[in-house]
Formats: sequence, C-alpha cells, structure tokens
Amino acid sequence: MNINLTKIRKDTPGTEFVCHFNNAGSALPPREVIDAQLKHLELEAAIGGYEAADREIDRIEAVYDSIVKLIAARSRKEIAIVENATVAWDMAFYSIPFQPGDRIITSEAEYGANYVAFLQAAKNKGVVVEVVPSQASGELNIAALASMMDNSVKLIAISHVPTNGGLVNPAAAVGQIARAHGALYLLDACQSIGQMPIDVEEIGCDLLSATGRKYLRGPRGIGFLYVRKDIIQSLEPVIIDHFAAEWTSLNEYTLRPDARRFENWENNYAARLGLGAAVDYALEIGIENIWERIQKLALRLRQRLSERSNIKLTDIGSQQCGIVTFIVDGEDPFELQKNLRAMGINVSVSIPSSTLIDATRRRLPSILRASVHYYNNENEIDRLLRALP
Repeated sequence: MNINLTKIRKDTPGTEFVCHFNNAGSALPPREVIDAQLKHLELEAAIGGYEAADREIDRIEAVYDSIVKLIAARSRKEIAIVENATVAWDMAFYSIPFQPGDRIITSEAEYGANYVAFLQAAKNKGVVVEVVPSQASGELNIAALASMMDNSVKLIAISHVPTNGGLVNPAAAVGQIARAHGALYLLDACQSIGQMPIDVEEIGCDLLSATGRKYLRGPRGIGFLYVRKDIIQSLEPVIIDHFAAEWTSLNEYTLRPDARRFENWENNYAARLGLGAAVDYALEIGIENIWERIQKLALRLRQRLSERSNIKLTDIGSQQCGIVTFIVDGEDPFELQKNLRAMGINVSVSIPSSTLIDATRRRLPSILRASVHYYNNENEIDRLLRALP
C-alpha cells in the first residue's frame, strides 16, 4: 500500500475540524475538488455561464474519459453525467421496456429508493418483483439466484454495497448469471464507486449508477450512469430534450446514439469539473490502495467495537467494506449522533425503512453507521471509541 496520508490530510481541509465517519453519506472533498468548482464559478461570474462552458469545453469533456478509466468502460460513449445517482438509476430503470409478467429480481438488502421504483413498475406495468434470499453470512445467495432464472426475468437489479451492514454483494457472480440468461443487469454502485476497484466488463453489468459525493469525495448534486454500448439503442429515456434527441422533422426526433441520450441540456458545469477532479484524485492515489486502507481501518474499528460489552455490531457479509454499523445498548442513535456531532465527530443513522426487507428479517432498529475512508487515521478511530458511551 502506497498512500501518503500526511499529504492527503493536508489536501483535505475538513480533517482540521472534524473526525468524519460519514463517508458513505458525503465524504470530505480534497482541495483539488473545491478549487475546480470555485475556479469555474468565478469564471462564470467574470465572463458568463455559456462563455465559461465554451472556454472550458476540453476539461469538461475530459471528465468522461476519467470516468471511463475509473470503471474500465470501453468508451466515453457509454457514460452519461447526470444530476445525482438517483437520476442515474431512475433514468436507467425507467427506460427499460417492461411488459406485464416480466420479472425483476433483487436482493434482500436493496435500498428503499430503488425498491419503491420496483413497486411502482409492478403497480403500473404488471411486472413481478422477486427477492433473492441471502446466504447465512448476509450477501445475495448466488445459487438461489441461478435457480430463479428463466426467460421471464427481464432485470436483475442489486445494490453492490447496501446502505448499511457493511457487506459487498458478489456483483461479478451476478453478472455471469445475468449474461447466461440474457437478462439486463442494473448495478447500484453508489457506495462502492471510489471505495473499491470497479471493472464493468469484469462485473458484467449492463447499467451502473453512481454518485460523486460519497467515496469518490466529489461534489453533491452530481453523478453518472454507465450504459453498455450494446444495449443503448434498445433503451429510450422517459424524459428527453433537444440535447438527448434531435428534432429532425415536424413529427419526428432521433435519439442520440450514445449514453448521453440520458442527459439533458442544462448542467452544473462547476460540479462536473469537481467530479472530474475527484475521479482524477482517486486514480492518482490508486483505487487498490484506497480499498486496502479502507478495509484496514474498518477492521480496526470493528475489532475495537466488538470489545465493548454494551455495543452490538450489526455488520454482515463474507466480504465487508468501510461501512461499520452498530447499536449501543440503551442509547437512542439519533441522540447519540447529535452528541457526537457536538464533539466534532460525524456519524449517521440508518433507519429500518432504508432497507426494509433486510431490517425486517434481521429485526433491526435504527442503527449507527460509521463509514471510514482512507484519509481517516487511527487516532480518529480512537477518538470515536472514547466518545461512545
């Protein structure tokens, strides 16, 4: 592992003020990300928004190339940059031409925002939503998934790293099954992008949604969608404008041939440049290095928490990531979060409705979530432990 932690923390102004363990919510950005946004906002103020975008067009376009490198895509034609991960996921999901009786297969730990879309499709289009049971260790059961497959499965959609529990679902194994049966595969990589290596060809997903604000350490309000080149022509976004499609005659339009058919004309170019700076910063450090350090820090935190008789870890999965979840006996998690914040320590609370199936199965109440990142250090973990009742 080759990480210059001193430099990284110097690059990260927020480390001077807080111990930030809410990286699965919104991570602290490095100075490069802040500067990229501020410089473009200043340029817009000086010469105008359209003119600033024209002047910086090469840097704006280069963001697509950076994302291609990040996820090992084949071409920038497979990338759409959108307002956030929800927009990315929704634009992908709602473009799929479902028919009555089509089956959607998902996991027990699926995120609430995605699952309500499945329910809406079931209500309005007559699709059937089915949940793959988990293995005893917590991740999606690959053998069970394989047994559920037939020609009626239109889509497999899972969260790579669910919002709580710390587990990493076996994304590549899911991809093998999806391709073997000709089913579309939508991967929510909102909490794995920037945390661990992602190779869309190795995973075998057709669609992947991601955000900038979490482990990528980019701005809020920006994200991206990957669409495998081979399927772009089969998907029509439910919302288009004259950027996504050309008005070719009075009664006709032609959709763009690339993934940018999922974009619209107006954009936050400062946020786009901030996203590009975040991706480039992560690539420079090395995603493998980032992943190794995150796992090391998360393991230390889990081990230390497990030593406390009044704390119960709620993490699952045979492979675990930087998200660490737990319950402190007799303590209200929201009140504890508030008290920790007053001490300059940021954590979050995960409520049952965010993963209702998993929470119901495991009888989980609202739980504390401490998500570590590579810029955290061991002293910060010790400080969190001292602050816990």
